[in-house]
Amino acid sequence: MRMSEHGRAWDDVQRDLVGRGGRDAKWRDGKTAVYVFNAGEEIAQIQKEAYAAYMSENGLGPLAFPSLNQMEQDVISMGLGLLHGPEGSTGAMTSGGTDSITMAIKTARDYARANGRAMQSANVVLPYSAHLAFDKACHLMDIDVRRIPVRTDGTFEADADAMEAACDAETIMMVGSAPNFPHGIIDPIEQLGEAAERQGVWLHVDACVGGYFAPFARMNGVPVPPFDFEVPAVHSMSADLHKYGYAAKGASTVLFRSEELYQHMPFDFSCWSGAPMKTPTLAGTRPGGAISAAWAIMNYLGIDGYRRLQGKVCDTRERVAEGVKALGFEVLGNPMLGLIAFRHPDHHAFAIYGELYKRGWFTSATKEPPSLHLMLSPEHANYVDDYLEDLSASLNAVVQAAGSAQKADVRYS
Repeated sequence: MRMSEHGRAWDDVQRDLVGRGGRDAKWRDGKTAVYVFNAGEEIAQIQKEAYAAYMSENGLGPLAFPSLNQMEQDVISMGLGLLHGPEGSTGAMTSGGTDSITMAIKTARDYARANGRAMQSANVVLPYSAHLAFDKACHLMDIDVRRIPVRTDGTFEADADAMEAACDAETIMMVGSAPNFPHGIIDPIEQLGEAAERQGVWLHVDACVGGYFAPFARMNGVPVPPFDFEVPAVHSMSADLHKYGYAAKGASTVLFRSEELYQHMPFDFSCWSGAPMKTPTLAGTRPGGAISAAWAIMNYLGIDGYRRLQGKVCDTRERVAEGVKALGFEVLGNPMLGLIAFRHPDHHAFAIYGELYKRGWFTSATKEPPSLHLMLSPEHANYVDDYLEDLSASLNAVVQAAGSAQKADVRYS
C-alpha cells in the first residue's frame, strides 16, 4: 500500500478500517480465550472514554501533566494495597508484562552491581514454566537464563529445591509465577522465598496474570496460597492491569518492596545536548490514555466489582473443568484462577485444537505436555456450553479420523 495523493473521505476509511477486522478472532462472540479480556460492553465503554480523555497527554512529562503523575501514583498505591506492599513499597506503570519483567531484571542487576557484586556472567534461575519474557529481557542484557524443570509429581509447580541448587554467586534473581501461563498453576512462593533467603538472591514474582485476580479470588474464599509481598523474601512483582485488571491495553505495573530497590530502575541521563531526562521504565513516551483508563476502571469497579467479576471467572473455570473431565480429559495440576489447561489421554491436543479452530474457536495450546489451554474472561460464562459442545464434536472428529487411519493402515499393509 502507498499513501494516497489527496487522502480519502473518513466514511470510506472507516468502512475499510472496520472491514479489515472481518477475519480477526471473534472475541466479541465469546470464541476467543487468549489475548482479550472481555468483561462486557459496559467496561469496554469506560475503557474507551477514559482512554480518550487523556489520549494526547504524555506520561513522560509529569511536570507538564501532573494529572497523569497522580493517577499513576494512585494506581500503584491501589496495587500495593492489594498485594500486601509494606510501608515504603513503590513501583511504576509500564506498557505490559514484558516491560515490567524487563525492568525488574534490570533493577535486580543494577542492585547487585551497586552492592559490590562484580559478576562475569549474571544469571537468572526460573522454572521451565516461566514466561518467555524473562528470556527476552535476559537476551537484551546478556544475562544467562537457567530454566529448571518443574516438579514431576503432577502439580506442575516450580521445584524450589532444584532451583536453589542451580543458584550460584552470580545469580541475581530467582523467579516464581502466580500463576504460570502454560498451566495456570501458582508456584510455591513461600518455598522459593526460603530458598532465595538462604542464597541471598532477589526473588521476583511474575503475577502478570494473577496480580489483579488472586487477591479477589482469595476474598471470595479460594484457597490462594501466599504469593505476594506477604512473603518477606519477595523483592519485586509484575502484575498486568490490561489482563484481569480489565484496563485498556498498554497497562501493567512493576512493584518493589522498598524505595531502596526501586531507585535502581529509572534511567537518568544528562550527558547530551538536550535537557536532562529521567525515565522510570523502558519507554520514553508513555500513552496517557493507558494510565487514565487503568485509573478509571480500578475506581469504577472497586473491590466489590472485582470480586464479582473474578468470582464469575472462577465459576466458569470450574464449569469448564467439570465439562472436560466428563469428556475424558485430564486437567493439569490445580488451577485456581482464570487459566486452565487439559489434555486427553488418547488423542493429541493439537489435533483437537485444529478441529476447534475449524469451528471458529481461537484459544491457545500448551507444548509440554501437549494440552488445550483457556484464559477465561467474565463474558465466557455465557459461552461455556457452546465451547463444550464444540469440544465434544472436535474430539469425536479426531476419534473418527484416527479410526479411518487405522483401517487404512490395515487395508494397505
